[in-house]
Amino acid sequence: MALTVGILGAGYMGRTHSQILQRDKQVSITAVADPVAVAAKTLAEQCGAKALSGLDELLDSGVQAVFITSPNATHVEASIKALGAGCSVFCEKPMAVTLQSAQEVVAAAKKAKGVFQVGHNRRFAPVYTRLKELIASGEFKPLSAHIKMNRGELKKPSWVWDPKVTGGFLYESTLHLFDMARWLLGDVERLIALSNQNVYPTADDFSIVMEFKNGVTCAFTSSAHTTWIYPFESIELYAEHQALVTEEMERVRYSPGLERGVVEHNFFQLAIPEKWGYAEEDRLFINAALGEGEPPVTALDGYKSVEIADAVYRSKGRWMSLGDTKRRSRRKAK
Repeated sequence: MALTVGILGAGYMGRTHSQILQRDKQVSITAVADPVAVAAKTLAEQCGAKALSGLDELLDSGVQAVFITSPNATHVEASIKALGAGCSVFCEKPMAVTLQSAQEVVAAAKKAKGVFQVGHNRRFAPVYTRLKELIASGEFKPLSAHIKMNRGELKKPSWVWDPKVTGGFLYESTLHLFDMARWLLGDVERLIALSNQNVYPTADDFSIVMEFKNGVTCAFTSSAHTTWIYPFESIELYAEHQALVTEEMERVRYSPGLERGVVEHNFFQLAIPEKWGYAEEDRLFINAALGEGEPPVTALDGYKSVEIADAVYRSKGRWMSLGDTKRRSRRKAK
């Protein structure tokens, strides 16, 4: 029997996941829900599914798993309701846009019958799995890092600039590489950040310094108005006379040592679902929902990325220690 799946949100990410899921013989998309009737109808027709108006109807339809691809501010309520109904849940990032609500999702996931996975797709993009492999093998031992996560504009879709919908620019875009930094370098010990509101109504430029628990330091910048000049996203890792540099999801350049040249790994030829990690994260979620393995990105992972974003917004030039539930730090720069 195929796993019956409902999709909540018929926008870009709903369409992206539906295209992948339709190729999976273990899956049957039976319902698509969106408050915009024409969007729900269009995607439902493409999937051979019912078009519904909201989450309650979706759950009443009897689906076994739900993909939450609606706007950010809806993720918490939808996740908790779907988990409470016994469904397995794939929730697009961000899992939440406040620490308190993120904690509520963690609690709901712990007691749920179904599995829960957060859609941090970069973990499954080949460009980043190559970095992870080199670090995990011990061949490359990071000492410092420079990370950039830019966005060309906050114009499309029309609500993307509105923090009431997204939680803010950090939750909409930068969170991708907050999670990636944790995945590659471990937990953040503390950070300090400065921000400016330059183009859009809320903060849209961030300069951050992170110190990880393993001693690695990172300079992290993120801007919301840079155009889409290549590469809008990059990670540079530095070890002892070694360097790893990424260019979006397209290429990794590796300098393994002095006078040893540069090795390139190119992924230009891959289709977007594979290159950006969407296909692999969906495959692993479906397997977990069917009882074959554990979800690779947990509610706790989702919480940790929200914790970083929360600390950056709160910092305003002060050192913030992560893991402090009061969100305050008395520590000074070394």
